[in-house]
Formats: sequence, structure tokens, C-alpha cells
Amino acid sequence: MNTSTVFRQVRVLDPFANTDMIADVWLNDGKIQAIDPHLNVISPETTIIEAQGLILGTGLVDLYSYSGEPGFEDRETLTSLAAAAIAGGFTRVAILPQTKPGVDNAATFSFLQQKAQTLPNSPHLHFWGNLTLGGQGKQMTELAELAMAGVVGFTDGQSIENLGLLRRILEYLKPLEKPVALVPESSSLKGNGVMREGLLSIHYGLPGNPAIAESSAIATILEIVAEINTPVHLMGISTRRGVELMASAKARGLPITASTSWMHLLLDTHDISNYDPSLRLEPPLGNPEDRQALIEGVREGIIDAIAVNHRSLTYEEKTVAFAEAPTGAIGLELALPLLWDQLVVQGEWSPLQLWKALSCYPCQCLGLEVAGLQVGQPAELILFDPQKTWQVDGTTLQCLGRNTPWYQQEIKGRVITSFVGKENNTLT
Repeated sequence: MNTSTVFRQVRVLDPFANTDMIADVWLNDGKIQAIDPHLNVISPETTIIEAQGLILGTGLVDLYSYSGEPGFEDRETLTSLAAAAIAGGFTRVAILPQTKPGVDNAATFSFLQQKAQTLPNSPHLHFWGNLTLGGQGKQMTELAELAMAGVVGFTDGQSIENLGLLRRILEYLKPLEKPVALVPESSSLKGNGVMREGLLSIHYGLPGNPAIAESSAIATILEIVAEINTPVHLMGISTRRGVELMASAKARGLPITASTSWMHLLLDTHDISNYDPSLRLEPPLGNPEDRQALIEGVREGIIDAIAVNHRSLTYEEKTVAFAEAPTGAIGLELALPLLWDQLVVQGEWSPLQLWKALSCYPCQCLGLEVAGLQVGQPAELILFDPQKTWQVDGTTLQCLGRNTPWYQQEIKGRVITSFVGKENNTLT
């Protein structure tokens, strides 16, 4: 694409400024030069793109997703993860520390950071550090050392059952002022459950994971936070009761934020009727009332952000019975088009509500400063065509995994171009 480009009469979504308007946008040398209702032609060398019906919005931010590298490169590499993120409009991705070795020391973090800096056409990659050694929940990592090294925040990506250890971790983290993300789940209550407990789990003959496995853990974490006052982000809220507890905690003024997975907003236990292993998720898909509560929770700001929680798995891993499949599904390339088509087009959310939950609110949860669509700032934005249809298959996906219930289906909406603020990335 030409260095100097004008998008004519594009719909501009800037959740940071809370604006939704039709305008001409001029980009030059990777920066936003002007946003105006009607721009005069800048120069003969400027590329003019007639963009009526297209959306130019701030780049999306993913709170947490998995990379297979290091240790599980057959699932995903940093290169394929980065390509999938750009293809899906995510200009920033925070990567979970479930690698081998884990990000529980400065050396592993340094390796990942250096590798990320060498990737061509890459989004900004941020790395979570482990709270405990190996993510095993038994011994605290060198939190201060990892914080100084530059991790974006701390999480194990799974529950910490030792509450005494969790209390000490939050006490140590308070002066470091780094985000800490916790998974609210009681493993003893979860047992061997593989789907959300209810009438449908009985009907499908699958072991149920009760909602109280989540809600009791949330309540416990909230009590600890109320005592210590260390800000905490709760990952993967998936139940109606979880939304209620978050609303109560925010009303009390606790320093709490929360996210839910994009798939929990689109699907529920009814969708497991075909036993598709791609729907074996952690936390499990909720019952219909859970899904509706999550939709309302995002709309009302009780649930701050939508996370992709992208996890690419191999064909062999997922081609097993539902109850035996490892948890996880891909989503970086699918989240925006499917959320837009099923929730914005259907009138559940406004375009800005979706964009806020996928960009500025995740930034706030991660403690990142991003300018939005400001004249003179680097262009960290995406061009999205909500009407473009495409087939989800091995020729169109950039990630290595195929573990999605939308595989070999046609969906509507696709990112055309991503600009990541350091160089533009044009997709075909």
C-alpha cells in the first residue's frame, strides 16, 4: 500500500474518544495525518480508497491467548500466532505463560521478547509472567525480578488452590503495580466435570461442572482482595452468578476487573449436542441463562473486556471423544466477525460497545497506554469489512490449529488491513 493513503467516507470507530462517525482519514508514513468529514486530495501520489461501508477502528487487544512456543511448536509458534492476530485485527496480544519452560524466570521471558522482536509483520506481543514456579501453584516466582524484566503482568492461567499462598502473592504484588489475573475455579467442586452442570449435561450424559465451582472461587478471591486491596483481574467469567458477584464487588468499590471469553457470548450448552470436541472449553460453555447474563454484563460494563483465549491444538489432540479432548479453541481470526455479526448486527450491542470491550478496556486491564485515533499519532488501527464473506478452512486460516466449530463454514466479516503502529500489514 502507498505510504500516503486516504480512506474516503469510512466509518471511524474510536472507543478511546467514544466517537462513531463517517469521515475521510489520511495516513502517511505510518501516522494519522488528518481525520475530516471531507478532505481535499492531498497530492497526486496519494492512494485514494473509496471506503463506504467499511469500518476503520482502533486495533484490537487480546488480554490472553496461548502460544505453543516454546515447547509445543506443533500446536502454534509465535510466528503463526502473530499472523493469526494480524489477520483478525488484533494489534496487541498478551500471551499466557503455559509454555515449556514456563515464563517463571527472566531468562525465558528474555528469550520470548527477543524472538517477538524479530517477527515480520507482527502485532505488539506482551507476555504474562507466572505467579508460581511452573504454574504449579506451590511456590512463588521471583515476582520483582520478572516485573523488572518487563512482563506485562502475572498469572498462572489456572486456579491457585493454596489460599495462603495466594494471599502472600497479592501482598508481594501490591507495590509492584503490575496487573495480576486469576482464574476463579474450585478444582474440588469441578471434579471431573467437562460441561456446565444442568439438565443438558444430564441429557447428554456428560459429567457436569457446577456453577458454584466458579462462584465460590470468585467469592473467596473477592474476600482476599477486600482485605489486601491489591487490584485483581478475574479471567473467564462464565456464569450468571459470576456476573452478579462482579456487579456487587464493583458496587462495593473493590479494585476488580473481569473478562469473559468471546465464545461464551455466542454459544451455550445447547451447542454441545453434536459433541464437537472443539467446544470442550475451560471454563465450559454456560447454560443459556449464563450466556445472556454475560451479554448483558458486557453491555453494562460489569464484565470489562472480551478475551479471545485462543488455543491452537493439533488434529490428533482434538480428534477424540468430547470428554477426553484437551480444552481450548482457536479464535483470533474469528472473534471480531462473529461477535459483530451475531451481537452488533442483531442489536445486542452498539458498535462502540463491542470495540471498547475488544480494545480500550483490555488496554486498561493490562495497564497499557494506547492513543487511539489521534492526529499525529502512529496508526494502530484496522480496516474491517462487515459484509465480506469467507470460508474458514486451511487455506484462509493463518494459525496452525483447526479446532473451531466454525471450521469449513462460511462466515461474514473480515479484516482487510491492519496497521500496528510500527509498520503496516496489508492482508489479501
